[in-house]
Amino acid sequence: MSSPVTAASTPSVIRRTLVVGAVVSAVGLVLSSSLFPHASQAQQPAAALMAPASPPPANAAAPVIVKGLPDFTELVEKVGPSVVSIRTTQRVAEEGGDGDEADAQMREFFKRFFGVPMPDQRRGTPGAPNNTPNTPKRGAEQGEERPRGVGSGFILSPDGYVMTNAHVVDGADEVYVNLTDKREFKAKVVGADKRTDVAVLKIDAKQLPAVAVGEVSRVKVGEWVMAIGTPFGLENTVTAGIVSAKARDTGEEIRFIQTDVAVNPGNSGGPLINMRGEVVGINSQILSRSGGFMGISLSIPIDDAMKVADQLRSGGKVVRGRIGVSIAPVSKDVAESIGLGKAQGALVQAVEPGTPADKAGVEAGDIITKFNGQTIDKAPDLPRLVAATKPGTKSTLQVFRRGAYKELTVTVGEMDSPKAKAEAGKEEAAPRMASAAALGLSVSDLSADQKRELRQNGGVLVSEAQGPAARAGLRAGDIILSVANVQIGSAKEFEAVLAKLEKGRAVNVLVRRGEWAQYAVIRPGK
Repeated sequence: MSSPVTAASTPSVIRRTLVVGAVVSAVGLVLSSSLFPHASQAQQPAAALMAPASPPPANAAAPVIVKGLPDFTELVEKVGPSVVSIRTTQRVAEEGGDGDEADAQMREFFKRFFGVPMPDQRRGTPGAPNNTPNTPKRGAEQGEERPRGVGSGFILSPDGYVMTNAHVVDGADEVYVNLTDKREFKAKVVGADKRTDVAVLKIDAKQLPAVAVGEVSRVKVGEWVMAIGTPFGLENTVTAGIVSAKARDTGEEIRFIQTDVAVNPGNSGGPLINMRGEVVGINSQILSRSGGFMGISLSIPIDDAMKVADQLRSGGKVVRGRIGVSIAPVSKDVAESIGLGKAQGALVQAVEPGTPADKAGVEAGDIITKFNGQTIDKAPDLPRLVAATKPGTKSTLQVFRRGAYKELTVTVGEMDSPKAKAEAGKEEAAPRMASAAALGLSVSDLSADQKRELRQNGGVLVSEAQGPAARAGLRAGDIILSVANVQIGSAKEFEAVLAKLEKGRAVNVLVRRGEWAQYAVIRPGK
């Protein structure tokens, strides 16, 4: 008689039963799949079913593994003591507001990002007359020192040189530098350069923790960076983000490092720091439609800033080169029509008399393609390269003139103070087009007096412009200097050149109007 199964032995019996059942089921599944294959399997050859999975293509990109977010704590401990806060004051003779630090922050905010003074709540809009009596503040005396603005900076050297933005100290009567150890020093402005927005200060202190200067060439788009500064008076505030772009061109003398690091009023002049604890830029500007931070911050590359700082420390000012030309971009149409091919270089619209460019033989209509062997990809490249050249240096210019390249030697001069005509020169003349009588133009020779007055050896005067020429913008009084890259000296030469051109084909001309010259392309029948 068999023994009954006890409760204690039941689990082992069940486990054995499940194992046997699983084996039987597996065998049945194999047999069924062999004898009765799935429809999709039945359509494939046996070799395909037996083949292993194909490997990924040899040229397939390796997967990018993100290891995690960075830890900035060590960087803050290392660089933090080298970052300073800067406050500026102004001596006023009468009531000019509450003068507290919050107002100073907002004044910088409006000045830097809106370009206007902060509206006075009591006096209305900027520039409005003050209808309230100028009652001196209780306890205040005339000439009282009032808070004016705040900013950030960083220690360049242990002996007390500090770098910041020029706009932080611009117009200040007194500048004070506060260290992280709570010491405050009155600073001397060694020099400030508004063109690059770089300033150098000096405080009477020794053995200060100086920053390590990095290499901008090693900065990569997408890498993590950190900023330390004093936004809205909040000292030693740390923000972080990534490099969004390098060499961002905004039309200014330098190209910026663009990041998404949060920068606000008071951060100006503070350092942009890489993950090695090196300063790679100076936080200077933001791009915003509202005036507040919107994810786009611009920093001055530290290599450009150090070049400026070296000149400020040695001479108190920055000396720049100039050659005396007014330039404009080269359009694709003009480049193709004159045989340049690629839209590059800087088109010379005018040459100032007596300047280095004039003495070197640069002519209106030349396209400067290289300066000292460096290619000019865009027009703004030329003034940057020239400005960085020491005055008195003999430099080479490669120009494209009437279908051929020409090498010129120019002795770089020293940049003068900004003039009103320099501001006017920023406006680019619209491309003008010209043509012959068949294209709606009537031309005549220039008189000897006209050539002498205009300082022109050749060219023809436009007497009337109609048809394609008029639609192109040409008008009576314009002077045509060249046609199809051929310089002309008379109306007869002008007609002779046009007669050799293929009928109906677009032709380039160089036209002078007033003091400006510009290439143009005319398309017959359009």
